[in-house]
Amino acid sequence: MRPDTSTLAAEFDRHRSRLIGLGYRLTGRLADAEDAVQDAWLRLTDTDHDEIRDLGGWLTTVVSRLCLDRMRSAAVRRESYVGPWLPEPLVSAVDSDPGDIVAGQADLRMAAMRVLHELPPDQRLALVLHDGFEVPFAEIAEVLGCSVPTARQHASRARRAMVDAAPPERVPLPEQQRVLEDFLTAVAAKDLAALTRLLHPSATVYGDSGGKARTARRPVVGADKVARFAVGLIDKYGAELLGAARPVLVNGDLGVMLPGDDAEVAPRVFTLAVRDGRTAEVFDIVNPDKLTRVEF
Repeated sequence: MRPDTSTLAAEFDRHRSRLIGLGYRLTGRLADAEDAVQDAWLRLTDTDHDEIRDLGGWLTTVVSRLCLDRMRSAAVRRESYVGPWLPEPLVSAVDSDPGDIVAGQADLRMAAMRVLHELPPDQRLALVLHDGFEVPFAEIAEVLGCSVPTARQHASRARRAMVDAAPPERVPLPEQQRVLEDFLTAVAAKDLAALTRLLHPSATVYGDSGGKARTARRPVVGADKVARFAVGLIDKYGAELLGAARPVLVNGDLGVMLPGDDAEVAPRVFTLAVRDGRTAEVFDIVNPDKLTRVEF
């Protein structure tokens, strides 16, 4: 038996934000997440509701399966991706509500999402579903088409990889603001010595262009190299690169949006991760395919 469409839609909408958050964690793309959620809705409307004991659990399973197909296809495509791959940034105004998907979700910070998306699809799914959404391993095994012990092993390996990678934890926004302002001031002044002091010794720049815009095509590692890279951008493109910078929230953390120009400088969004009070990671996203939702 199926309820009327309006009642069903109201029930579904109560789960929508959580499902999009799940899809985004799994795929790293809002469009993929939204497509999976829309497909889940279509399947729901064609399913006998008497067969569904737990709507939230049923929808979680369906969205997970749909995303798994996308994840496995994306894993093949990423083998030929030019440069580092980063998730699509979730950008919002500093003074706005970042939305249900991002608010208070420390696991969505770019530093954690970068590591998460280096995991194989099966490991990523097992970790996100179990640790993030409290899905039992029996249900995870069903989604993956494997045994329960194998599903546990996938999650365990993913958890260990995340711990080993140790992405910087989120720090309070006032500290982020101080670190970001100091970083930008030193870059604008082209002060290599000051900039190097502001950078964590293991500081790294991850530039995501997909070969469609200019940024570092390999991670730039080490305070000295990162400082020279940042100052090199100012030398190449001029201080105007920072002149139109606007502060924004990127996946809940403070970042900057640069509109670029019509010539050499591509529009970009970048954000920092902080460790021990210094800039530890810089995420520079210039791939235009990942900035279609950003209003420059």
